[in-house]
Order: sequence, then C-alpha cells, then structure tokens
Amino acid sequence: MASTSLLKASPVLDKSEWIKGQSNLFRQPSSAAVVLRNRATSLTVRAASSYADELVKTAKTIASPGRGILAMDESNATCGKRLDSIGLENTEANRQAYRTLLVSAPGLGQYISGAILFEETLYQSTTEGKKMVDVLVEQNIVPGIKVDKGLVPLVGSNNESWCQGLDGLSSRTAAYYQQGARFAKWRTVVSIPNGPSALAVKEAAWGLARYAAISQDSGLVPIVEPEILLDGEHNIDRTYEVAEKVWAEVFFYLAQNNVMFEGILLKPSMVTPGAESKERATPEQVASYTLKLLRNRIPPAFLSGGQSELEATLNLNAMNQAPNPWHVSFSYARALQNTCLKTWGGRAENVNAAQTTLLARAKANSLAQLGKYTGEGESDEAKEGMFVKGYTY
Repeated sequence: MASTSLLKASPVLDKSEWIKGQSNLFRQPSSAAVVLRNRATSLTVRAASSYADELVKTAKTIASPGRGILAMDESNATCGKRLDSIGLENTEANRQAYRTLLVSAPGLGQYISGAILFEETLYQSTTEGKKMVDVLVEQNIVPGIKVDKGLVPLVGSNNESWCQGLDGLSSRTAAYYQQGARFAKWRTVVSIPNGPSALAVKEAAWGLARYAAISQDSGLVPIVEPEILLDGEHNIDRTYEVAEKVWAEVFFYLAQNNVMFEGILLKPSMVTPGAESKERATPEQVASYTLKLLRNRIPPAFLSGGQSELEATLNLNAMNQAPNPWHVSFSYARALQNTCLKTWGGRAENVNAAQTTLLARAKANSLAQLGKYTGEGESDEAKEGMFVKGYTY
C-alpha cells in the first residue's frame, strides 16, 4: 500500500483523454493543486484543506516497510457468523472479547501499521476497560474506520450492487476523527459474472471519489478500494481486463472531485482467476498480472478476497520479489484471522495461543511485504480456502 506521492496533480481531461493517456498522468507531484481548465477560463482548486500535511503523514505511517493493515471491520452480523463457526452466540460481550484478543496481541504493531474497525469497535473498550483505540495507538497502529452503509441492489443494472452511505458522511467522518480514527474504508464491489455494466462501474467509481473527498475534508486518509469480486468461472485475463477499466474510471472521478492523491491509499484486489475457474494461477502469474495492472494504473495495498491464508501470503511475496516501484503491502481480514479465531474457540485459556497464531500470520505477511517469505512450517489450516460465493460484510 502506498500514499500516492508518485502521482502528478494533473489537469482534468475528458474521460476519453483520461483513459487513453494515463501513462502521462502519473508523475511526481509539483504541487497539491488540481487544475481545472476549459476553453474560456482557468481555475485552480486546492484540495484537502488544513489536514493536508497530516493526511500525508498518516498515509506514510500506514505504508511503513514490513507492515500492513489488519481488517477487523466486519459488521456485527458478519462477526456473528464468525462466532457461530466456533459455537459462540453473537453478543456484544463475545464480539468485545474477540476484538480485545486481536488488538491486544503483544507486539502486533511490529507487523501491523493500521487496523480497520467497525463503528461499534471504534467506540468500544476492551474487556479490561481500556479504549480499543488507545490500545492500538500504544502499539503504534493507526486506527481506521469503515464508513459505508453496505451494498444494496443497483436499479437498472444486471443484478449488480451499489454502495450506500454518502448521506450524512461528512458529519460521521468528523465524529470518527474526534474519536481517534485517522483513515477510512469504503467497500464497493464489481461483479464480473454480472457484467460488469457501465452503470455499475460508474456508480462504484463516483461513490469512491465522493467518499474520498469527504474523508480527506475530515482528516481521514481514504482507502480507495473498488473490490473485483472473486465470484465466477472467468480466467485471469478477464479479471485483468475488468480491473483496468474499473481503475481508469476511478482515477477519472478522483480527479474530478479534487482528491489529494498524496493523501490516499490504493487497495486493488489481486488479479486472479475467478474462484470457480478451472484455470488456476501460480503466485508468479498472479504477481505478473497484478504488477502489470499497477504499471498501467498506479500505487497500492492489497485485498486477499477469500484466498487461503497461505495463498494470500505467497502471492504478496511473489509481487515483492519482482521488480516494482511501489510499496506493495497487505490489508487482510480472514487471511490474518481465520486460524486465530479457530484457535481461540471462545475460551479464555486459549487467548495466548490465539494471539501467538495471529502474530505468526502477521509476521509471515510482514516478511512477504519485504519479499522474504519462504512458506516453511505452515499449517494445513493456513492452506484452507476461504472463498464464500456472494460474500457480504
């Protein structure tokens, strides 16, 4: 993942010019201004208000070498499914106990630079009565917050979805900043089996751009994440084709909304075949396709998207062993938590063992971010796939 300090604050073109000429747009910024031009006048719009310096600093902290993001922003309903898998009831006390286990793992900050929280967690205290946010900060982990309001059907599309939550977002992000959050997540998705339709891609890109602009105005670094779902039987070339189109659209609307590129984190999904494809890809192939996408479209953090813990780590490692100009890191939920949750099982006596498992996965991905992961000593559980068709948070 990276702050986009490699990107030039460029003139806003019409969309056809933007998509055709992107390779010329991504250069070292000469200023934090976005210049808008038309035939009659020239107007300079400055972005990111008084938080500009803080946004850049936060982005650089999260993108520090050998560290990545722990995504623990599952909704209460999704967290309930996780708890149910180990025989626990979905109560606030049980959610609190599990989240306490995660944030208080000793030494977690050595491998984790940011933690994305659900709203309940941002305002929650640990089982010992200490604010979750304070525990993270003490570990040198930047607290983040999921700010969208979930996916709903997109009328007029091919059974696709759009992400709601722009209404009231400005007041929510301001409150989250006061509570200690310093970066934000907005989960929108694109489905390949369902198209994707031009309407769905445009809606996803526009929503991300508005969310990013509003978040920066409140002092939060936005993660820009158009998630390409793993669902489908398509091959890796089809995933690449869709990803290129989606990211072209996203950057067009980011510029239209005067988003300060130096103060965002990009989080593309790894380019893989569909989860139900008969064609499998090696870590080297995934790395090659994903890095090709980035060379054509820019800098990032990655989404595991239901890969096994081991697959996600191997693919990240392969990308960092290949020559590339980016800080390529991770932002994983299940790929960090799966074995940890099973080890805990809701039992107090298993907390230390579960935290040890979490740290082992975090360390493995830390090594992968540095291109030094070997895969030695991995358990069978780490190799279990976690893809869920039609997965929702």
